[in-house]
Amino acid sequence: MRTSSMPLIVAALLSACSQSSGPTQTPEDAGVTPEEPLPSGPPVPTGPPNVPEFQPAFPGQTRVPAIQTKTAFQVTELASGFRNPWAIAFLPDQRMLVTEKPTGSLYIVTPQGAKSPAVAGLPRVDGRGQGGLLDVEVGPDYAQSQLIYWTYYEPRQGGNGLAVARAKLVEGAQPRVENVQVIFRMMPTLESTLHAGGRLVFAPDGKLFVTLGERSVLEGRVQARDVKSHFGKVVRIHPDGSVPQDNPFVNTAGARPEIWSVGHRNILSAALDGQQRLWTVEMGPRGGDELNRPEAGKDYGWPTIGYGEEYSGAPLHDSPQGPGMEQPVYYWDPVISPSGMTIYTGELFPEWRNDIFIGGLSSQALVRLMMRNDRVVGEERLLAELGARIREVVQGPDGALYLLTDATNGKLLKLTPR
Repeated sequence: MRTSSMPLIVAALLSACSQSSGPTQTPEDAGVTPEEPLPSGPPVPTGPPNVPEFQPAFPGQTRVPAIQTKTAFQVTELASGFRNPWAIAFLPDQRMLVTEKPTGSLYIVTPQGAKSPAVAGLPRVDGRGQGGLLDVEVGPDYAQSQLIYWTYYEPRQGGNGLAVARAKLVEGAQPRVENVQVIFRMMPTLESTLHAGGRLVFAPDGKLFVTLGERSVLEGRVQARDVKSHFGKVVRIHPDGSVPQDNPFVNTAGARPEIWSVGHRNILSAALDGQQRLWTVEMGPRGGDELNRPEAGKDYGWPTIGYGEEYSGAPLHDSPQGPGMEQPVYYWDPVISPSGMTIYTGELFPEWRNDIFIGGLSSQALVRLMMRNDRVVGEERLLAELGARIREVVQGPDGALYLLTDATNGKLLKLTPR
């Protein structure tokens, strides 16, 4: 196990007015005291936007002032040798489940970094492209049931699709899962190795949110706002896969009753905040990554509106705003390529309380968003010196941040105060 210390970063956060779409806010209005001034100054240096003609819908929707963490911290390498790992979930004794995307392998890792043999009994995955074994979560009743849940690209006749499965984890020298049950299948089946989403989030009431991409190809993309398709949606189910009767489209003729919100591109980041509300970050095309707070029955606009363009540089949207479609809380152009997300509630870093942390792939950084009153007021790029694609970030039971790097020799890292 190797430890490398990060330099102490000190910055004075200068006083400024909060930016919002409504009237000018005072610090008290924004939920902070006058002794905690909001950041001001230039944004994080990222270069010019890809679509400069698209202007934000309200001040502070993009390129907020850059901030710097004051607390000195260190990054410890707990384990390595993972082939493109994707997700971390904590067992009650603080051991971790870690998925390996292309191989479809699941491992149990101790807090000291010792790795088990691959867990036996998982179903076969379609590991091409962005496929494979993706997220993993421990069931809220794990102490009684030993149930774990995971998402994966399921090979099917005529293509593939995201599936959610659950099973009992049986430990031992050769850990395994028993009684595997597929509780959700993205429909329709389509041949694509791209954009299936795949993050899992359990709500306090036991309901399970699943984020779904729109498969990228045009045939899938045009279904993102169509309630007859799972593509480009957040869905909400019971842990056994049944549909909650208070879902917004349960009584809509022809709609998939699991749907919670529509009009998303590819959501690889999702977490609950301190009020137990769901937040997501979805990948845009060339420009237009979005931070959203998906609410029941709402339409987030993809592919009709957005802040990006095609990878070719061709125009994609006539406008970034449209009637009946929600605006993102925040967007990035150029993109960060988000994957993995946690909203910090721990004790180790008091200055990070309620801030959002997002793994950055193309940006090769841990992206920190300072939040006030449900708005982003400051942004920071951490760990850029590692030169690593950050695939996953979770807060551990100890208040530390745990990260996965996306590489053929992927690493499990732990971030703590120095």
